[in-house]
Amino acid sequence: MTIKDIAKESGYSVGTVSRVLNHSAGVSDKAKKRIMEVVDKYHFCLNSNAKHLKKQSSEGIAIIIKDTQNMLFSAIVDQMQSLLRRKEYNSVVYYLNKDDNELEEAIKICAERRPIGILFLGVNTENLHERFSEIKIPCVLVTNSASNLGFENLSSVSTDDEAAGRFAVEHLLSLGHTHIGIMGGEISTSQIVSSRYQGCQEAFRAYHIPFDPNTQYEATNFGIAEGYHAMEHLLDHVAGLSAVFAMSDVLAIGAIRAVKDRGLRVPEDVSVIGFDGIDMGNYISPRLTTIRQHREGIACRSVEILLKCIDEDCSAVHEIEPFHLVPGESVYKH
Repeated sequence: MTIKDIAKESGYSVGTVSRVLNHSAGVSDKAKKRIMEVVDKYHFCLNSNAKHLKKQSSEGIAIIIKDTQNMLFSAIVDQMQSLLRRKEYNSVVYYLNKDDNELEEAIKICAERRPIGILFLGVNTENLHERFSEIKIPCVLVTNSASNLGFENLSSVSTDDEAAGRFAVEHLLSLGHTHIGIMGGEISTSQIVSSRYQGCQEAFRAYHIPFDPNTQYEATNFGIAEGYHAMEHLLDHVAGLSAVFAMSDVLAIGAIRAVKDRGLRVPEDVSVIGFDGIDMGNYISPRLTTIRQHREGIACRSVEILLKCIDEDCSAVHEIEPFHLVPGESVYKH
């Protein structure tokens, strides 16, 4: 007799049975009574020792990070590990280079380390299509959406990147900027970048402002030095450039330095808005205006969803966390 057997005979879900057996709140008296009738009928006893061993398995939760320089990921991982410790789950972090195939690494980790769940950060979702079905344990994409991938064991917690990209550009447009440059990653290889780019295009269309991707969009890696060089390129190629949307705060920080090195002022000559809301943005001059992702919610819900899927064998869940504008000193009315 297992929890699934009890759920089937009682007519309630595995999650409801689990909450009754663990004396959790949120279950009706009727459900408790019926479930306990089945429990008593078969003399079922919850194996708490097995549950504890499951939590303390040698590798526990695998956290796979693709992009070792991403400051947002660092903040999210710190929170996720803290949450997992409080819930008595071990976790191991695996750092991958940008050229590594995260799915191949995950399959290898599953074979060699046998984790009970995986949290992915920085995934190229194109890599998941071919062989993800080989992974049988619950997984969560963190900051990427998996809602269109269709895997029953792959959940996701993300930001509405398309809406956020549109919001960032509309903020600049509403302040009178019409010659706007954008810097981000490769559109063809990143779901997140592609979504933010689509949002930017929607903003230009909504304001009836022309946008030339050949000159106004600069694709680069996410880093401060890369932001510096991307800003130099935009300054050289966009006539009348008065504002820039950088798809990450580290790009924005590099961009601000490049503007100043040209003898220009931020924001009086060129406004700069970033994305992510990392702490460093509060300590540069001028203080960075940015679109802040709700990293606390992303971390918390990613862990909660993964553990629920592990404990209750439930289907994939896909959630969107909010974003908001953090006003700083790097954006000016044109």
